[in-house]
This record gives sequence, structure tokens and C-alpha cells, in this order.
Amino acid sequence: MAKKRKKTRKELLREPDEFMTISGKLIGFAVDHKNQWTYALGIIVALALIFSGYRFFSIRAENNASALLEKSLTKYNSIKAEKRPDEVYGEISVDFQSILNKYKGKESAKLARLIYANICYDAGKYKQAIELYKTALTEFAKYPMIHHQILSDLGYAYEQEEDYSTAAGYFEKISSEPEPIMRDDALYHLGRLYDKLVENEKSREAYNKILTDHQDFIYFDLVKERMSWWLDNG
Repeated sequence: MAKKRKKTRKELLREPDEFMTISGKLIGFAVDHKNQWTYALGIIVALALIFSGYRFFSIRAENNASALLEKSLTKYNSIKAEKRPDEVYGEISVDFQSILNKYKGKESAKLARLIYANICYDAGKYKQAIELYKTALTEFAKYPMIHHQILSDLGYAYEQEEDYSTAAGYFEKISSEPEPIMRDDALYHLGRLYDKLVENEKSREAYNKILTDHQDFIYFDLVKERMSWWLDNG
């Protein structure tokens, strides 16, 4: 499977110029970082910073953490185009781990964890990415869009580990939650994963839900073709 990738509301800060610089870098990160998480998560994170009810940079430690995150993102953006993902990981890990260790519980550390998790994913460090995503899942439990995206990230990571059953479990969580956020995408991946697990009935059930409930899904035609093949071949 090709890696896809793949962060809502915060009050404007007392220092909007500094804040907009940081959020702008996060949006730039999302646009450039084309993988499973990319656009949705990066842009949601930027929106989270702007519109949520908490103040991210209201205390000195938070300001320091945000400055370190900005510095780390600047370093990341300066090397990612010229180096392999594993080389980028080797050069940037210390910076992100420093934020996570020194500023535990700070909002900037939460953002750093999500970004670092994706850097780990890109470098093939799937087990490390999984642990980071699991922590982030708790940290962003109050933000449905981010929460659903992290569930999806976990599904991708477990699939890369060839643990298809666990991967399917995370997509099942998305598809069964009351909010329709990312449900069509989750059903599509359930169809694929159950296909790999040779659980054809579950695969067909997931695909059929797309055909009946999500006719505007981007891969609708592919799903339709797959269902037609099953009909033709028993």
C-alpha cells in the first residue's frame, strides 16, 4: 500500500504576529508534507491553534515551547527536500524529543507529538509512530476531527506492520462512531483490510455501505467495480 497521509478552535493570542507566523508554518507543513496525514491534520492543527477556547501561549513555558517547535519546524523544512525520510528522522529527532520531554502537558508539545509521529511514520519507524499516536489520541480526545484522524493514522501504521486485524479495528472505531467524520474513508480501508484478511463478507459489507450511503466518495467508482467483480465471480 502506498503510504498516505496523513490537526478546531483556539483564541487569537495576545501577540498575533508571532502566532500567525507559527500557524502559517504549520499550514505550510501540511501543504508540503504529502503522506497519509498531511492536509487534513496539518490544517486542522493550525485551525485548532487559532480558534479553540484554550490559550496556547498564555504562560512563559508555553511561549518557550512554541518557540522551540517553530525552530524545529524550520529545521525540518530546510532538510526534508534534500534528505531521505530516515535521514531527516535522524537529524530532527533530538529536537522533537526535547520538546516532548521538557514541556510535557503543554499545547505545543501536543502539536509536536503529532508532527513527530508522522516524521517517524515516514522514516519507517512504525512502532515508535504508534506509541506517539496513542498518546496523542488521548490528548486530542475532545477534538473529533483530530481524534478521528489519529485513529486513521494508527490504522495506517498497523497496516504497515502487517497487523491487519488491529488496523481494521481502528477503522471500525471511525466507522461506528456517531459523527460521520471520515466514515467513508474508514469504510474503504475496512474493505481493503478485510479483503487481505480473507474476510470477504465483512469486506463486502463495508464496500456496500459506501455504495448506499456515500455516493460522493472519491473512490466510489473503484468500490463499485470491486463489488461488480464479486457479483461476476461469485
